[in-house]
Amino acid sequence: MKLLEDKIKSEGIVLPNNVLKVDGFLNHQVDAQLMFEIGKEFGRLFKKQNVTKILTVESSGITPAVMTGLAMDVPVVFARKHKSLTLTDDLYTASVYSYTKQTSNQISISKRFIDEEDRVLIIDDFLANGQAVSGLLDIADAANIDVVGVGIVIEKTFQKGSQIIKDRDIQLESLARIKALTDDGQVEFE
Repeated sequence: MKLLEDKIKSEGIVLPNNVLKVDGFLNHQVDAQLMFEIGKEFGRLFKKQNVTKILTVESSGITPAVMTGLAMDVPVVFARKHKSLTLTDDLYTASVYSYTKQTSNQISISKRFIDEEDRVLIIDDFLANGQAVSGLLDIADAANIDVVGVGIVIEKTFQKGSQIIKDRDIQLESLARIKALTDDGQVEFE
């Protein structure tokens, strides 16, 4: 997606340790028009998969997932990172490590929002080491639901995350594929 690549080039900031900061349009402040276009593109890419629900992890995956849900006319379910008074029983859970935050979280989805009849599409903001996707795949396995695709806004192809998806023979579509983040602050695309 050229629109997304241009936005990354103009507003993305390369930080040490292969971190790309895109908080100006994706995961702090949101460029709603860009996210709308991203949702439409994921809708186009996965339209033949008969998706019944979209799964993501809070919080940065929610915006592209909701826009995709809007484009595909299906509900969006997001895994919560923190328990609340209203989310206590009958949960599918998985552990997810965040490289950028250097923390592990127990993610949870209520069993009443997914069932064996669902054909789910996972949407997330980044794919690097694949921890968030792995956690959602663990939940899908526990719920015995079909994962028919994974849509990623930005993939770092120089890290191992995509292999997790390829090993499971799941359709993977990444809208921006980064092959390198250079020492001089440049982003190189595939």
